Amino acid sequence: MKRNILIVDDQPEIAELLDLYLEKAGYNIIQERDGMDALMHISKGNIDLLLVDLMMPVIDGYQLIKKVRETMQIPIIIISAKQENQDKIFGLEIGADDYIQKPFDPLEVVARVQALMRRSYNFVNLNNNQAETTETVKKVVGDLTLDEATFSIMRNDVLIQLTKIEYKILDLLMSTPGRVYTKQQIFENAWDDYYIGVEEDNTINVHISKIREKIEVNPKKPVYIKTVRGLGYKFEKQSLNP
Repeated sequence: MKRNILIVDDQPEIAELLDLYLEKAGYNIIQERDGMDALMHISKGNIDLLLVDLMMPVIDGYQLIKKVRETMQIPIIIISAKQENQDKIFGLEIGADDYIQKPFDPLEVVARVQALMRRSYNFVNLNNNQAETTETVKKVVGDLTLDEATFSIMRNDVLIQLTKIEYKILDLLMSTPGRVYTKQQIFENAWDDYYIGVEEDNTINVHISKIREKIEVNPKKPVYIKTVRGLGYKFEKQSLNP
C-alpha cells in the first residue's frame, strides 16, 4: 500500500519538484498552498507524512505543526529557507521530527522521508501487534514505569504522552540506569541514522529537554535524566523524591 505524503508549500515550483521525486520513489503526493487548506485535508485522516514550509499565508508552518500535534503523531518534516539555529530548534520543540534547509537536494529529501517512514511505521506495527506479546516487560525507576508491551510510561499511575522519538530515548536510558550513554549512541538508537556531530547534538538536547518537561517535577533540577558534561546523559539508578 502506498503511503500518502502531504506537501504544504506556497511555492509551486518547490512543491512540484518534491512531488516529482517522491512520486518516483513510490509515494502518493497531495499538495496544498497554505496551512488552513492543509489542516482540512489532514483532518480526513489519510496523511502518513507531512512536508511543511514555515513561511505560508493564512496559517504558517509553526501554527500548522502545533495544531496537528494537538491530536496527531504523524511524521513531520520542515523544509524551510530559514537557516538560523533557533528556527530549527523551535521547529523541533513544537513537534517536527526533522528539519531540511532550502535549497535542498531532492534525493536527500527522499532519503530522509524514507528513513522517517521506516522508523515511524515500524514502531506503529510493533504497537499494533502488542496483543501477541506473551510477556510484559516493565522498567521501573523511582516513580516511573515504562511498559514495553504498550509503549507507554506512567508516573505515579498517570499516563505521560510521549512522541515515538521521546519513547525510544527514554527506553534506552532506562534500560541500564546509571550507565552513561553518549549522544552518538542516543541518536543512532532513536533515529536509526548516522551521527555526524553538532546538528545531531542540538536535536538530542531539544528532545531531552522535552522529556524532562514531561517526567520531572522540576525540569530545571532533574532527578531522573542527568547530564554528564562532555559525554552524554544517564538515567539515575534511584531517583530521590523531590
